[in-house]
Amino acid sequence: MPEMAMKTIRTPVLEIAYEEHGPADGRPVFLMHGFPDDIRCWDGVVGSLAAQGWRVIVPWLRGYGPTRFLDPATPRSGQQAALGADLLALMDALAIPRAHLAGYDWGGRACCVTAALWPERVAGLVSIGGYNIQNIARANRPAPAAQEARYWYQWYLHTERGQAGLEANRRDICRLLWRLWSPNWAFDDATFERTAVSFDNPDFVAVSVQSYRHRYGAAPGDPALDEIEARLAIQPAISVPTVVLHGEADGVSPPADSAGHARFFSGPYVRRVIPVAGHFLPQEAPGAVLAALAELPSS
Repeated sequence: MPEMAMKTIRTPVLEIAYEEHGPADGRPVFLMHGFPDDIRCWDGVVGSLAAQGWRVIVPWLRGYGPTRFLDPATPRSGQQAALGADLLALMDALAIPRAHLAGYDWGGRACCVTAALWPERVAGLVSIGGYNIQNIARANRPAPAAQEARYWYQWYLHTERGQAGLEANRRDICRLLWRLWSPNWAFDDATFERTAVSFDNPDFVAVSVQSYRHRYGAAPGDPALDEIEARLAIQPAISVPTVVLHGEADGVSPPADSAGHARFFSGPYVRRVIPVAGHFLPQEAPGAVLAALAELPSS
């Protein structure tokens, strides 16, 4: 895939960096990356979509790569309301009234929040990992031991040692998570480093720590986002046409986690478990993402 020039655009909170592929008048689709990752995870997808006539927009999330906060006083929040609000603000800034969305992990959360709260803006959704809106009210209920162990990094980031560790060892920690979460993916050093430069963002640690603390009630949210969080607290249904993908070998969120998620989707809904693939599914099985987008309604 040829390198694309990075673009930036301002929203009320951020200067968002993104790449754009395909014709300017094509069907818009936003591809949203997760933690710890960046837009390079979609490289196996964007070329085919652009060739099919899609307008493909691939942004760096807050705290990643060249995306920057406009105001030093803005809370460095990674909470779910922030991710959804950022995606909606990006659509507004680009004057895109309606688009398809695809994402996983944090990016999947942004897509699910947008689809649930502003369905008129979403033509179709590919959600990797299922219904990605957090149930914060229930978050502190103990999980089975195996799942608690998979979330070791979240408990680590609840501590000052963990915050200092991510600051000092961000590449080491993120590489370990890649290996643990996608055990069948034999990525090389060059592949990791193309993404790892995005973790050098000055807000990466603060946004990451706040995200994992907020979801367990251990850190306050951004007051500007309280109304959105209140709407998400009721676990709103997603009414737009949706394809859920889940990697069979996902090492942090196994397929069983999304097996019962159909109850959160009130519109057309399909779920597929993708063999061999792990958590970083866009890198490991780009064809599955392309197939999912192809079966969604065109408008």
